[in-house]
Amino acid sequence: MSELVLRYPALGPAFALLLAVVVFSLATDTFLNVDNISLVVAQSLVVGTLALGQTLIILTAGIDLANAAIMVFGTLLMAKLAGGSGLVALVAGVVLCAFFGAVSGGLVTSLRLPPFIVTLGMLTVVAASSRIFAAGQSFPVTDGLLGALGRHFYLFGQIEVTVGMVLGLVMFLVAWYVLGRTAWGRHVYALGNDPEAARLTGIHVNRTRFSVYLVAGVIYGIAAWQAIGRIPNADPNAFQTGNLDSITAVVIGGTSLFGGRGGVLGTLVGALIVSVLRSGLTQAGIDNLYQDVATGILVIVAVALDQLARRRSR
Repeated sequence: MSELVLRYPALGPAFALLLAVVVFSLATDTFLNVDNISLVVAQSLVVGTLALGQTLIILTAGIDLANAAIMVFGTLLMAKLAGGSGLVALVAGVVLCAFFGAVSGGLVTSLRLPPFIVTLGMLTVVAASSRIFAAGQSFPVTDGLLGALGRHFYLFGQIEVTVGMVLGLVMFLVAWYVLGRTAWGRHVYALGNDPEAARLTGIHVNRTRFSVYLVAGVIYGIAAWQAIGRIPNADPNAFQTGNLDSITAVVIGGTSLFGGRGGVLGTLVGALIVSVLRSGLTQAGIDNLYQDVATGILVIVAVALDQLARRRSR
């Protein structure tokens, strides 16, 4: 069984998601409503996209504590520039997020600093800088392009689907293909498994690690676009737990915090699990604090199962 879990890390999370849906559909009368299912998916969108970038970094045995703060700064820059060209504002926001990702990657690779310390410092710097930039204000966004991902249509005439959901699914599928079918993806896994062995096989370890942080930064920029599409208001105090939520989705999705194992499809399922859990517990009348307790327990169980599976595979 452990070999099967190691080979297909998304199987366990997929079963957990199915179980959660069944339990909450039996416990409440409204959970399986079409509108609620659409809302659950929509609520997982921004954190899921942050978790996509986080997955790439964790696969290299790194971590990014600054991803949500970077995304928030991206939303602020987009909102401030939206009075001119929406395209310029969008590109500027994505470039800013990519820049912060590149800085983190550069510090980790060139100075060989621990990713935890680098991104913890980046979290403080970026969060403070975004508040200074915003001067304590939030900025409503009315630009059509920046709000485009919030537009919706109805699937089968009933299920509300936003453009952001479609883009998010496409991003996960592209990442799944790149990680599983390209040399770059194989290098990412090799780097997470054993950096020295990867170097001896001819992989440019520093170049690969830096590129992962850069790509993750671009993904955070797209998450900023999705956040504005979902709620057309840029707030410097938004998504304060987004970094932890993204790590939660990655871990619950079966990606090992020690690198080299897991994948983005599991992360997609993990993000949905977090959203399903919060929605189901809310409808069941459970206080938010107890929801946080349940989520924390789920993370600990996921890491423990990962460790157990690794030990049995040796």
